[in-house]
Amino acid sequence: MSGPISLEPGGCEQDTLALRLAEPPRPARRRPRWALDDSTLAIRMPRRGPDEEAVSELAAELADRVGPAVHPYEVAALLEAEGLSASLIKERYGHPNLFSLASALYERVPRTFPEPAPTADPWRPDTVRCLLRGVLFALPGLAYLLTAPLWDAGGHAPALIVAGLVSWAWGQALGHRAHLRLATGRREAGRTLLVGAPLGAAVATAVAALPAEAGPVTLVAAAQSAYLAAAGVLLVLGRERLLLAALSPLVAGAAVLPWWEPGSLPRAGLPLLALLATLAVTGRVLWTVVAVPPVPGAARPRLRWSLPYGLFGLAAGVLVLLEGREEPYAVIVLTVSMGPAEWLLYRYRGLSVAALRATATPARFLLRSAGILGLCLCVYLLPLLPAALLTGAEPAALLLLAAALWTALLLQAFGAAWPSALITLAAAGGAGAVTVLNLPPGPSALPLCCGAAALCLAGCALWLLGRPAPHV
Repeated sequence: MSGPISLEPGGCEQDTLALRLAEPPRPARRRPRWALDDSTLAIRMPRRGPDEEAVSELAAELADRVGPAVHPYEVAALLEAEGLSASLIKERYGHPNLFSLASALYERVPRTFPEPAPTADPWRPDTVRCLLRGVLFALPGLAYLLTAPLWDAGGHAPALIVAGLVSWAWGQALGHRAHLRLATGRREAGRTLLVGAPLGAAVATAVAALPAEAGPVTLVAAAQSAYLAAAGVLLVLGRERLLLAALSPLVAGAAVLPWWEPGSLPRAGLPLLALLATLAVTGRVLWTVVAVPPVPGAARPRLRWSLPYGLFGLAAGVLVLLEGREEPYAVIVLTVSMGPAEWLLYRYRGLSVAALRATATPARFLLRSAGILGLCLCVYLLPLLPAALLTGAEPAALLLLAAALWTALLLQAFGAAWPSALITLAAAGGAGAVTVLNLPPGPSALPLCCGAAALCLAGCALWLLGRPAPHV
């Protein structure tokens, strides 16, 4: 031989006997079984076509990782990661290149798609917080219990009811806008609440002054509006425990009423003390929040985005007011149930995400979604039935109103605010008109309107939320 023999991959050594010296194995990486024979002296003879036995052995060894592949390119990437060189593929398996061997492995190994590992529920609710919020919704009613001998319910109630409706509607809209700003930063949300809460209290007081004819009850309406505004700020910012501590004078005063008559001064002083404590805590929290550095370039959401939430608050207030005219204790039950209702909203979202992983077709997901909606409604409504019977309230009206309110809240949680607002407004308008004008069917108007609203809202929920897209 007059020239050197080429030892490059793909050279003429493939046409001769090849002597391979052992290379020391890498201690940090476990070598696959197909590479173990490279550590010894090997004499390889040239072959024609793929080595089916060697390819089958490799397929059996990599079956658990080749099976989930959806394309031969994935198998090629796996082989590259395993360190199969082009020369080894040609010599050991008889394939011309990496992609040829990958295609052979892809065809030999049947497709398997293992279930992904279970993940934590991203919508797992805080049970204690939800229950606490339900209690906080009802605790302000103790102020009316304490001050009942000090005011005329028949003459003063219209002003307080009007102020409460305005505060409720304003608080819903402000809470939505504050949550939008909270996604940008706490300071931005704090500034929104710092401006919106006092303005809402002033508007509610001004509206209440009309039926009160600017009498002394206007001061009571102002105190009620100030509390609702301050409590809304604390609830939006997640300071429920501070609000509970501020309301402790009310709890203490109401707890001793069955055994002791406190007199006029404690009856008026304890609610005033609770109001002042709530305002002080709210001011401190807002001061802390607005002291946070601002987010640069933060965009303000449009005001009209919060309009349907305010309209829903107004409609829900009217429906609850109509129920309270007939069954006052039913309103207490409904108010306390708002905590479990919020918990079930989280559970609905968590169960829907789980259904998304467990179903393969839109039709099956729709069926799962309908079952989840029915399950959540049953879990929410069933405890209300014995509560209604214990308080002597009509179960049908309470359950239908609760179903309509929860389903509307569910739609709002997914951003479908206009359908819930319009449907509840129609129900409140119809039931209110029948009640005010004394039209037939009389007292049956409220359960009929609430039942129709609940059916429409459930249909909207299945239509909008029965698709996978809103849950991704």
